[in-house]
Amino acid sequence: MLPADSSGVLAGGDDETAELFRGADEPGRAGAVQVLPRPLRIPARIVIAGVGAADEAGWRSAGAAAVRAVPVTEPLNILLPDGVAPDAVRGLAEGVWLAAYRFRDAVEGPRSVEVTLQTSTPGTYHASLAAARVTAAATWLARDLTNMPASVKNPVWFADQVVAEAATRPGVSVLVREPEQLRAEGFGGLLAVGGGSASPPRLVELSWRPERATRHIVLVGKGITFDTGGLSIKGRTGMALMKKDMGGAAAIIAATLAAADLNLPVRITALTPLAENMVSGSAYRPGDVITQWDGTTTETTNSDAEGRLVLADVLAFAVARLEPDVVIDLATLTGANAVALGKRTAALYTHDDALAQALEQAGAAAGERMWRLPLPEDYVEYLHSDIADRHSSPAMGAGSVVAALFLGEFLGDRVESWAHLDMSAPSWAEKHESDLVKGATGWGVRTLVRYLSA
Repeated sequence: MLPADSSGVLAGGDDETAELFRGADEPGRAGAVQVLPRPLRIPARIVIAGVGAADEAGWRSAGAAAVRAVPVTEPLNILLPDGVAPDAVRGLAEGVWLAAYRFRDAVEGPRSVEVTLQTSTPGTYHASLAAARVTAAATWLARDLTNMPASVKNPVWFADQVVAEAATRPGVSVLVREPEQLRAEGFGGLLAVGGGSASPPRLVELSWRPERATRHIVLVGKGITFDTGGLSIKGRTGMALMKKDMGGAAAIIAATLAAADLNLPVRITALTPLAENMVSGSAYRPGDVITQWDGTTTETTNSDAEGRLVLADVLAFAVARLEPDVVIDLATLTGANAVALGKRTAALYTHDDALAQALEQAGAAAGERMWRLPLPEDYVEYLHSDIADRHSSPAMGAGSVVAALFLGEFLGDRVESWAHLDMSAPSWAEKHESDLVKGATGWGVRTLVRYLSA
C-alpha cells in the first residue's frame, strides 16, 4: 500500500510507482483505493490508498481499503514513509485488522491476513501497534459474541464465554449470579424479563483490579441475548436482528478484557444482566408492577421495553454497593436512537460536561460517532404512574430521551457522574464500509479503550 497525503502527493515508493500514482483516481481522498496491475512483475499489483488529511482517521480508512483490495490468499506489504505519527500508524493497523474481520462461524471461516509493515524506524511504533492489536482483538471478540446466533447464545452460554476469557488473564476475576442468587438479592427487573425463557437469566460481574488504580469505573451493558418483545411481541422484521440486543454487554466485557491486556491503571467492574425476552406462560405481562433491586416499583405496559428494566436493577446495585467514581452504561436500548441520529451515531446522555467531553473525544479518536442529547427535567413527569413509583414506557414520544431519564432515576446521588450510550443503531452494519464488516460492529469497544487509557 502506498498512501497519499491530502494534496495527492505520493508518500513513498519508487519512480515507477510515482508514475502509476499520477494516473490514479482521486488517490488523496481517505479510503480511496486504486489497484494498479504489474504484469509479469513482483509484486503483481500495487495498491494506492488515500489517507485524506493524514490524520488517524484517514490512515484507518486507508488500512481498511487496502486490506479489502488484496485477495485473502496474498500478503499485504505496507511501505510506510518516514515521519508518520504513531497515532496514524495505530489507525492504519486498526483499519487493516478491523476490515479483515470475518465471523468465526461463517461459511468461509476466519480470515488470516499476512501484513508486513516496512519502515526505517520500527521502534517508534511498537506501543501504537500493540494498542491497535489489543483494541482490534477486543472488537473482534465483541463482534463474535454479537454475531453468534441466539440458538447458541443464551445467558448461560454468554456467561461461560466470559468465564473462559477471564481465566486466561491474571488480575481478572468473574462472578456469575444464577437465578437463586438473583432472587435472594432482589434483582426483580432481570428476573421478570428473563422469566419467560427456558434459559434462565444471569448477572455477570467481571472485575479488573490493578494495585495502582487511581479510579473505579463501573461499566454496565445490556445483555438481552434475544428479544422477541415478549407478550408485546415484535413483528417479523423487527425481530430478525434481535440476536444483537446484547451488543452493549459484549462491548463492555471486551473493553474490560482489553484494559487488562493493556495493563491500564484503572479499576473496572463490568456488569452484564443477561436474559432472553421470550413469550410463554411465565412471561411478564403488560400492566405488571415490578419491584426493582432498590425496592422501588415500576409499572410496565410494554414488555418490549425490557432493557431498561434489567439495567435499572444493575445501575441501582452498582451505585449502592460498588462505590464507583464513574458509571457508564451501553445499551442497544431504543429504535428511537436511529430515528434521531441515523444508523452510524450513538446517543450520549450525561449531566457531566467533563465526562461528555471525554467520551466524545475518545469516540472521535476511535472512529465511533456519538451525539449528546438532552435530559430535560420537565420530561421526568412522563414517567409518572398511578400505581407504581414510575412508568417504564410512557407513549409520549422522545423515546430515547425518556428511556435515559428512566435509567437516571436509579443512580441516586451518583447521577451526576453517569453516562448512558444508546448505541442500538451503530451496533450493526448492513454492508462492508470502511473498517466495518457487515454484521455486528462491536461499537463501543474502541471508545471505551480510549477513554479508559486516558
